[in-house]
Amino acid sequence: MKKLLSLVLLTAFFVGNAQETANRFFYELTFKPKKEAETTEKVMTVLDITKDKSIYRDYTILAQDSILKVQVEAMQKSGVFKDLSKSITQPKFAFKVRKSYPSMKYTYSETISSGFTPIEIGYSDDAKIVWKIDASAKQNIGAYKTQKATADFGGRQWTAWFTNDIPLQDGPYKFSGLPGLIVKIEDSGKNYSWELKGNKKIENYNEVPYIETISFGGAPKLTEVSKEKFEKTYNDYKKDPFATARPMLKPEMLSQKMPGSDVTIGEMVKQKEKMLKEFYESNNNPIEIETAPAKSGK
Repeated sequence: MKKLLSLVLLTAFFVGNAQETANRFFYELTFKPKKEAETTEKVMTVLDITKDKSIYRDYTILAQDSILKVQVEAMQKSGVFKDLSKSITQPKFAFKVRKSYPSMKYTYSETISSGFTPIEIGYSDDAKIVWKIDASAKQNIGAYKTQKATADFGGRQWTAWFTNDIPLQDGPYKFSGLPGLIVKIEDSGKNYSWELKGNKKIENYNEVPYIETISFGGAPKLTEVSKEKFEKTYNDYKKDPFATARPMLKPEMLSQKMPGSDVTIGEMVKQKEKMLKEFYESNNNPIEIETAPAKSGK
């Protein structure tokens, strides 16, 4: 009977076309961007769940979809170029974590550039987090009745509170494998703390943000590599994001002005380099301070 009830509840989350419907769970993330920081920052993140997978990411860009669409349509109508990067609030985190159902195998990815073309690289892993469930520890968090579980992961000790009311074995970031959705999870040092703040159903769901659909080259396709290759490629990119594009930037090109703007291509490149450098230097306190080798990849 309990298994039947769970199946009924799970089915209720995905009424209609599974390819076009998603349930979005909003997690407020409180974190310390710097190891030595005494203050914390907050950002809203989302876990989008469809019938056969989930994707976790920063909500900042997604939240600006409708505003950016209006600005782009205005540019198209006027024929005047506008540097949208000045009006876009940049995310605190650029990574994505996708999980496949029911295996819960995950893929961690980052978007970088090859020349001027955005590419998404990532690695997969099917390693399971080993949880210890404390049947005696329960508490209400918001509207949810939750139960306590603990685990060691990524060099930190984590305490999670999950609810059987939502029979989805998922949660923010790479966290999964509990008999219910994670409502709250934080490490012992309170460097990272997620708490579920709400959820909504999205009809005609599209995983790709609007800004990516209109970007040069379109939305990047995910390329899976080994974890070792991913880490080397990503670390090299962070040190010099324009390394692959610089040989293409000839002096005569750098002096040209952007269409409909007084800003030259060279000035725009410098602005982008500064922005990316600040982005990658803003957080020296990663979620995982130790990582285990991935079991799969190419």
